[in-house]
Amino acid sequence: MGFLSLILLNKTEASAPALVVKGNKKIINAWAMYDWANSVYSLTITTAIFPIYFTEVTTQNGSDIVNFLGRDFKNTALYTYTLSLAFLLVALLSPMLSAIADASGSKKGFMKFFAWMGGISCAGLFFFDSSNLWLGLLFFMLASIGFSGSIVFYNSYLPEIADPADQDKVSAKGYALGYIGSSILLILNLVMIMKPDLFGIAAGTTLPARLSFLMVGVWWIGFSSYTFYHLPSNVYNKKREGKYLTKGYSELLKVFRELKNLKYLTRFLLSFFFYNMGVQTVMYVATLFGEKEIKLGTSELIITVLIIQFVAIGGAFMFSSLSARFGNMKALMIAISIWIGICVGAYNLYDPNAFYVLAFVVGMVMGGIQSLSRSTYSKLLPETQDHASYFSFYDVCEKMGLVLGSASYGLIEELTGSMRNSVLALIFFFVIGLFFLLRSMFLQRRDARQIAIN
Repeated sequence: MGFLSLILLNKTEASAPALVVKGNKKIINAWAMYDWANSVYSLTITTAIFPIYFTEVTTQNGSDIVNFLGRDFKNTALYTYTLSLAFLLVALLSPMLSAIADASGSKKGFMKFFAWMGGISCAGLFFFDSSNLWLGLLFFMLASIGFSGSIVFYNSYLPEIADPADQDKVSAKGYALGYIGSSILLILNLVMIMKPDLFGIAAGTTLPARLSFLMVGVWWIGFSSYTFYHLPSNVYNKKREGKYLTKGYSELLKVFRELKNLKYLTRFLLSFFFYNMGVQTVMYVATLFGEKEIKLGTSELIITVLIIQFVAIGGAFMFSSLSARFGNMKALMIAISIWIGICVGAYNLYDPNAFYVLAFVVGMVMGGIQSLSRSTYSKLLPETQDHASYFSFYDVCEKMGLVLGSASYGLIEELTGSMRNSVLALIFFFVIGLFFLLRSMFLQRRDARQIAIN
């Protein structure tokens, strides 16, 4: 707590009010740069190298069963359960922390704390091998908490630095930078893993993979320093008084009451909760699915990941253009419909070449739906200075959706013995999400008509 207090109560930040002009290019670029910094976690740790490394070090004598805390688990199921626990903790903590950040003007301090937690934990995975499963799971969980905890504060800056008309484009810029930056580091790590002799490393060891985890931590902390240097500290010049917990609780209750009266916003959050449950689950288990069900090797899996990454860059901007032409809600409906088709296709997919085609489609809608969801929610917010508190509810929906999605995915796999049945079950989440999105659009139009009449 001492380290956290030092960050949050830094007197330099508190004493100088930040003058923020929406549309400031330097601030927008610094904000988007955090996606460049932290997306290496998403790609290397949760998608590409760590899941493959985890399954390899937890597979002994051809068996994928591991004993942890006195119980036998399938290694992939244990992986998804650990993710679920990490995001459950974030979902429980982020609303209160966000409310305290809003009440005290300490949003950047919280974001910095979680970013450092995530980066240090990624670096700590360097020490994880088959002899210390608990250490790998602990650092993996802390890295996930650090990533997710920082994101809620990061996202809440969007309505403060960009006008509504620019938020789709700015959000897409962040995601695009994230895909580019994370791909650069992944390629560097892959060269080290596949050609260790170029780096003076003996072949056949786990050192290259473990070094890649260390590099993720250094990259994340290093590049986020640029973000923290330029990002404003206390946008609304809020005074920092004592009793942060009490003020945070009051702030949270206030935002919760406001949300209850904004039915179109609550319906959007419900929609996001369900469709993002499917999106996030697919993102986190795609490589595991390819390895177990399609029998792809490591090089094929990495090719798949890179296809998704580079296509997602164009997808983020494509859906930004679609939203400008058809509106955010209709663009999101198109994306959700494509995701339903992806799940049907994955269930019936056995050919590795077809898996690459499916990866291309996933990349196209992955960047688009994530970027557009963030900017759509930002546009729907009422006039407020409590953006972190509002975005904490967005974050809770995201994390609780991932908790339930990944847990149900792992449970269905354990009960049926196949990941295909788990993928098929995700269709249910997308359909419900589509229903609530339609409800949100209807309520928004109804409220707009009532305002026009009055």
